[in-house]
Amino acid sequence: MVIDSHEHVILPTENQIELMDQSKIDRAILFTTTPHPEQAHSLQELKQQISMLSSVLNGDINAKEKKRLYENNIKDLTTAMNYYPDRFLGFGNIPLGMKPFDIELWIDKQICRNHLMGLGEFTPSTIAQIQQIGDIMKIVCSNRIYPLWIHTFLPVTKEMIFSLVDLCKKFPTVPIIFGHLGGTNWMELIELAKTVPNIYLDLSAQFTSIATKMALLELPERCLFSSDAPYGDPFLYRQMIEYLSPSKTITNLVLGENIMELLTKLNLL
Repeated sequence: MVIDSHEHVILPTENQIELMDQSKIDRAILFTTTPHPEQAHSLQELKQQISMLSSVLNGDINAKEKKRLYENNIKDLTTAMNYYPDRFLGFGNIPLGMKPFDIELWIDKQICRNHLMGLGEFTPSTIAQIQQIGDIMKIVCSNRIYPLWIHTFLPVTKEMIFSLVDLCKKFPTVPIIFGHLGGTNWMELIELAKTVPNIYLDLSAQFTSIATKMALLELPERCLFSSDAPYGDPFLYRQMIEYLSPSKTITNLVLGENIMELLTKLNLL
C-alpha cells in the first residue's frame, strides 16, 4: 500500500482523490489548512492565500479566534475523511500556548473523538513555542501516545531543531516526525536522528535531491514518503523516492510500510 503521509486538505475533495489516483497513491494522511493554494491561478492570488497563513503564524489573531479557526479546519478535514474513509487518515493541530488542562480537553474532543492519528502540523517560530511543544509531549506521554508532526523548514532554525531533538530524548516514547527533513539543516538532522530512535524523517519539500538520497541510505526504516500537497506534487515526490532508492525493499518501506508500522505500533490503526 502506498501512503502519502502528509497532504493538506484540498478543495474540492474530488480533486484530491483524482490527484491521488493519478499518482497511484492508496491512502493519504490529511493535515488541516487555512490557505488553499490549489485555488490560486496567479502569483498574486497565491500571495493572498499565503497571507492568511502568515497572519496565523505571526500571531495576528487572538487565542479565541485561533481556536475557532483550528476547530473549523478540523471539521473540513473530518468531512473529507467521512466522505472517503478508505482513502484518508488524519492528523489534527493544536493551538500552541494553551494550559495543560485545555490541551487534554482539546486532544480528547478534537483528536480522539474524531479518530485522528496524530498531532500537527506544528510550525514553531520561537524557542518558547518549542517549549510549548514539550508541554504537549509531556501530556501525550502521560496519556495516549500520538505522533507529533513538526515543520522544520523556515522559520525553524538549527538551534530550534537541536532543542526539538533534546525533547525527543526527554520523551523517548513519543514519535516525532521532522517535517521537510530539517530544511537546510538536513545533514545535521540525519546525523542526530541516527542516535535518537523516536525521530522520523518526512521527505517532502526537499530543495536538493541529495538530501533525500542520504536519508534513504542512512535511515530507510524511519523515512516517510510525503508530498505536502498542494505545495508539492505527489507524483513527482513518489518518482523521486523510486528513482533514488537503493533497493525495492527500501522503496516499499518508505512509500508506506514505515508509516503503517508506526501507527499500528501505537494502536492507532
